[in-house]
Amino acid sequence: MTSKLEQLKSMTTVVADTGDIEAIKKWQPIDATTNPSLLLKAAAMAQYKAHLYDAVSFASAVNTDSKSSLSLACDHLAVSIGREILQVIPGKISTEVDARLSFNQQATLDKARNLIEMYEDKGVSRERVLIKIASTWEGIAAAETLQKEGIDCNLTLLFSFEQALAAADAGVYLISPFVGRILDWYKSNSDKQDYLAHEDPGVISVSRIYQHYKACQYKTIVMGASFRNTGEIEALAGCDRLTISPDLLQQLDQDQGKLHKALNSNGETSSPLRRQSESEFRWNLNEDAMATEKLAEGIRKFAADQVKLESLLKAVGQ
Repeated sequence: MTSKLEQLKSMTTVVADTGDIEAIKKWQPIDATTNPSLLLKAAAMAQYKAHLYDAVSFASAVNTDSKSSLSLACDHLAVSIGREILQVIPGKISTEVDARLSFNQQATLDKARNLIEMYEDKGVSRERVLIKIASTWEGIAAAETLQKEGIDCNLTLLFSFEQALAAADAGVYLISPFVGRILDWYKSNSDKQDYLAHEDPGVISVSRIYQHYKACQYKTIVMGASFRNTGEIEALAGCDRLTISPDLLQQLDQDQGKLHKALNSNGETSSPLRRQSESEFRWNLNEDAMATEKLAEGIRKFAADQVKLESLLKAVGQ
């Protein structure tokens, strides 16, 4: 019997949710995803020390103010680590736009274009990069423009059906609907603490999005993210893609049990729902307390780690 990880790879594209190059080499995923929190962890690893100095040196050579210099250094670090990861995976790397730009459409566009330019300057084609953007109204609008420019996007911090609908309407390449953080919210806001995999609210959310996308024949890829346990992963086996942390990849690899495909397109088709206006999107998201709170919390946490990363690079440069 093969491991559950190998069985999962036969029905779902497995993506590594880490910036740890050694873990990526070990688990051999197709794609990899990074974010400010993962980059902060990676920056503390010995093998990336040279990248820190290179990033600071690169930014220092540009005639700009200190704040812009730190931002540029962070971008250079993200692209350098992304390029290194791409040397050991066959697919795409997701690199995230500064979370502090989540409500600024133009700034998100500028940052995304700069990241792609930096990758291309390092010999990496844009076809191998996904720009990660928070699933705010402004972020989704920016992603729609970027897609038309041939820049593929990964909409992250996605917690609601309304966000998923808007992303599909925008024609984005991929969405990352979160699972574990949804479960966290329900545990914190109800008396129920134990959930079987099939009743996990995060699993139910991703399953609903997946089935709707397939019925409407959207091309946007559904990649489940933010897992708390292997049960959630198993309950979404068959999803287009799943991005999984090294710890959970290890657990799946050690499990020799039988894995059943949980998600299947039933072949039924339906017409897409009418596209939401901006006011409708904002109201529908506001009506979903979980999605509203987790989106805001996620942006704050990524922004905080971005600041920590900038502080780390500032210290390197002193």
